[in-house]
Amino acid sequence: MAKEECITQCIKTGDTSTLRNRKTFPASEKTFQTPSPPVSKDKNCQTAGLKPEDDTQSSNGTSAQFLARGTLSSEPQSRALLMLVVGLSLSTRLYKLTEPPHVCWDETHFGKMGSYYINRTFFFDVHPPLGKMLIGLAGYMTGYDGTFPFIKPGDKYEHHNYWGMRGFCAVLGSFLPVFAYLIVLELSQSHTAALITATLLIFDTGCITISQYILLDPILMFFIMAAVLSMVKFNQQSYRPFSASWWLWLVLTGVNLAGALGVKFVGLFVILLVGLNTVWDLWRLLGDLSLSLVDIAKHFLARVVGLILLPLFLYVTVFAIHFVVLNKSGPGDGFFSSAFQSRLIGNNLHNASMPEYLAYGSTITVKNLRIAGGYLHSHWHLYPEGVGARQQQVTAYLHKDYNNLWLVHRQNNNESQSGTPDLVRHGDIIRLEHKETSRNLHSHLHEAPLTKKHFQVTGYGINGTGDANDLWQVEVCGGQKGDLVKVLRSKVRFLHRATGCVLYSSGKTLPKWGWEQVEVTCSPYLKETPSSQWNIEDHINPKLPNISLSVLKPHFLEILLESHIVMIRGNSGLKPKDNEMNSKPWHWPINYQGLRFSGVNETEYRVYLLGNPVLWWMNLASLGLYLIMVAVASVALQRGFPLSQRRIEHSHVLKRGGGLLLLGWLLHYAPFYSMGRVLYYHHYFPAMLFNSMLTGITLDILLKSADLLFRPPYSDWLQRAGQMVLLFTGLYSFYLFHPLSYGMTGPLAHEPGSAMAGLKWMDSWEF
Repeated sequence: MAKEECITQCIKTGDTSTLRNRKTFPASEKTFQTPSPPVSKDKNCQTAGLKPEDDTQSSNGTSAQFLARGTLSSEPQSRALLMLVVGLSLSTRLYKLTEPPHVCWDETHFGKMGSYYINRTFFFDVHPPLGKMLIGLAGYMTGYDGTFPFIKPGDKYEHHNYWGMRGFCAVLGSFLPVFAYLIVLELSQSHTAALITATLLIFDTGCITISQYILLDPILMFFIMAAVLSMVKFNQQSYRPFSASWWLWLVLTGVNLAGALGVKFVGLFVILLVGLNTVWDLWRLLGDLSLSLVDIAKHFLARVVGLILLPLFLYVTVFAIHFVVLNKSGPGDGFFSSAFQSRLIGNNLHNASMPEYLAYGSTITVKNLRIAGGYLHSHWHLYPEGVGARQQQVTAYLHKDYNNLWLVHRQNNNESQSGTPDLVRHGDIIRLEHKETSRNLHSHLHEAPLTKKHFQVTGYGINGTGDANDLWQVEVCGGQKGDLVKVLRSKVRFLHRATGCVLYSSGKTLPKWGWEQVEVTCSPYLKETPSSQWNIEDHINPKLPNISLSVLKPHFLEILLESHIVMIRGNSGLKPKDNEMNSKPWHWPINYQGLRFSGVNETEYRVYLLGNPVLWWMNLASLGLYLIMVAVASVALQRGFPLSQRRIEHSHVLKRGGGLLLLGWLLHYAPFYSMGRVLYYHHYFPAMLFNSMLTGITLDILLKSADLLFRPPYSDWLQRAGQMVLLFTGLYSFYLFHPLSYGMTGPLAHEPGSAMAGLKWMDSWEF
């Protein structure tokens, strides 16, 4: 009797760890493995026939549970359902893959970048390189030669082979419902919950659309979902630590974390999710008194190797391959330092030779040392009315250009006309003349266009004539009076003689009147910063001997660090442009507004990125429903209500499996509220995956709770009816909205005869 009383007490108090430690299980009952709470210290329970040697589990579960669960995954029914999910997912993603046969939306960027890899041409992007590398590899392996220019959306591919890159993204996108099915199956041990989740993703028009084009999103989401699946599988191996399968899932988790971060920096969100799970796992292990401190140290070191060192090594390796492949000069050169550019074949600094020291009479380019600070630049255009003095614009330009060239003169134009020219030294007063327009670099007390506390910098004078506001004093950072200015190696500042300010690149982008180039100002704040430091990059003077600059090539770690600084600053600089649609995070869960992928008018082939409204609103409702159900279950357990073992298992699925998915949704959604960069609707799709998985678990448990209202067989009938309604809802809503994904022509939605007539339920939808 003592044994039965102990079991009854444990059920009432919600402490089921003792039950899970028992070796005998009803044959008809499938158990759910989750991290167990600390073993009860109740002496009666410990002496009620449950001996220490009966406990064969680690801190996370029992071997008996996994034997029971192993039979679930090996059943023919389970394999058949999985194959059905795989087949439907592939067919919906690969259908009409080559339509439309022209560039759609961001294919103009990522298709072009894939071409750059095939041609080994260096470029700059705000995202890490893995996604673009894989797109380029997919194109290369399927016969694409990298010659299509990807100039703008709507350009026809014609004879170019683009299907390989689209197909690669579509296949990875097809794995998303499959991974979601397997994750929910592991967390809930319910085929119904897994199938509901798969249905939500297979028949979601937004998920289909974003998977069918040459984009980074399906690649990113593939690695995110693979990382979560690997983490869940690893958690389920805790009863057999350090076994081959335990190491396999640990290593796969690390590999997929590296993949997610290697595609986009938002991969950090899934790294944080896995990190929090790992911290909780280690904390639980620390409370397992059957483990020695040596055992705990082994667990800790294994996770350090698998989840930190391995992903870091793979991530760095991706960049090493990136730098080796892209070894030719290209459109991204100007974003990087002169030393970085010297390693690029075809760049004017690659294996270049030029005079070592700056001299009067030389033609030079001046590059700001701020990452992506640009070259000192001018052009014939004037500042507009109301923006300082209406004189010639001076900006910083991120690309190499003839308008970056300047001539170095003495303040009195008294250069040597024959023989060796004099060298420029620290403390010299010089005048810089723009070679193309013959205007002098000039500043005065008018405020700068964007940085109002700074002074305006302009081009002034003509053919060497000007005034005292054209004079600048050269200062070698860390130097002394008389020190020479070394080309490329010296950090130089230009102090304006008349006002005492220093030449400065603010990093701010000018409006369209400034050609969206970078603002150059004269800063009254004299503290040395990269924004006020410059170096001489190109140096042309036929009267001086040249030296080789090959010694300037940077080491791998230097270019790795610089590339990350450039990417991070580039990301933070992505601000909404004039008249550009900027989505808000609160728009996303309610499906407020989609994205036009292709076409505008009725004669064009139109594709519109919009999630299936019925399914997305079901996801949104399920978030609230989940919180209510968890609250009710928690109160019932806390108050000691008599609950069946099945109800207790459902509460654990909700709180632990569902809690993990809710945390994943929050981590992939909430951070966007704090971001200052431009945001788009497609940023929500990783969070949507977690929301759909949570919906699957929530609705499944809700339907299984029908027996709270009705007795069998009526409760079973209600459960089956609810499942059929969900399936019919998914299929019929997909039938209604599938033209958004697979394309449509003819009348627009508000016109008679349209394929989408009557389906524009929100005015903000643009189809």
